[in-house]
Amino acid sequence: MSTLREDEVKLYLIRILAQIGRVKEQSKLLEEPLEQQIAEPVASLLEYYTSLMELPAKRAFWDPSPDCTHVHILCGDSFTGSMKQALRGLSWMDTHKLVTMRENYAIGPLGQLDTPVGRKLRSDWFRQHIQEYFTISDECEREYTELLGNLELIPEQAKVVIWTSRSASEQTALRLAVHLLGNRPNEIIVCDACSICEELYNGPDASCIYRSSSEIPADKLREALLRIGEGSRLASADIARLTREWQEMSEQSGVLRIWQDEAVLEVPADYYDSYLLEKLDSLDPPPGEDGFLKSARLVGEALGNCEQDIGDAYYESRVRELIYSGVLEIRGVPTAMRFYSIRRKQGRGSED
Repeated sequence: MSTLREDEVKLYLIRILAQIGRVKEQSKLLEEPLEQQIAEPVASLLEYYTSLMELPAKRAFWDPSPDCTHVHILCGDSFTGSMKQALRGLSWMDTHKLVTMRENYAIGPLGQLDTPVGRKLRSDWFRQHIQEYFTISDECEREYTELLGNLELIPEQAKVVIWTSRSASEQTALRLAVHLLGNRPNEIIVCDACSICEELYNGPDASCIYRSSSEIPADKLREALLRIGEGSRLASADIARLTREWQEMSEQSGVLRIWQDEAVLEVPADYYDSYLLEKLDSLDPPPGEDGFLKSARLVGEALGNCEQDIGDAYYESRVRELIYSGVLEIRGVPTAMRFYSIRRKQGRGSED
């Protein structure tokens, strides 16, 4: 089994030390029992430790043998976890391997992603706007390097299956993956697990519309895997088109993308601000809270009712932007969504 690399250990130590620092800061700011203050940070520390210890096993898993028949490229760790369960259920683990594109490509800049400068710009944006990333300076660089290394190890005889859906993140990842695969000789098949499962399981009595592949349970994914042969095989013209679309996307300067009219569309960063405010106005704050509503409640409501797969982290970042711009006011400490509440900005003296 391979050993841990120095850069991997360094990254997780940075995460652990940053989490300890947050524990100290929260203990000064929050008027809560100590066990409540440390419960979430301790859980995060344990998660980082587990991830660090599992890294060699993860690399051992990505060791395609000469008889590997399929390599699946997926977007997101959640989808990867379900896909592993589905593969185990079919006893396909030996011949089917997975490559995970872990980033949320619906948000953040994409310019010059092929260069260290572009990846640093993307990483800096996440650190400045997405709360869970603000302690990690080299996340995008590490993920990109790992992705390139995994793609390089794909055996020539293996079919490459890229899973996508109506998610802007997955559609963007599809175009990036095709671009990075370049002129490799592998046959490339594109499969939409959401569409397959909706066709198989939706009926007049019950139906489910999936926003992304990560929402599909493992038992249904097994049926999607059995239909790989029905996926779209990319011809050279398809590969050229998807590569060109990636290049066009990487020249844009925006930080938010949606899937609309069968295309990835760049929209303004404040595209969902009015949607968030409408949701806020429609929700009833708890009694005795002076009109304040937990930020987590608003973000959860927005996430649950939006057809797009954007992610809660981006909605929360826009809530904070609305606070900074004076549209909303805050009560509490914005270290995490559950620690602060918001309401529409009140006029002076309106609370009297």
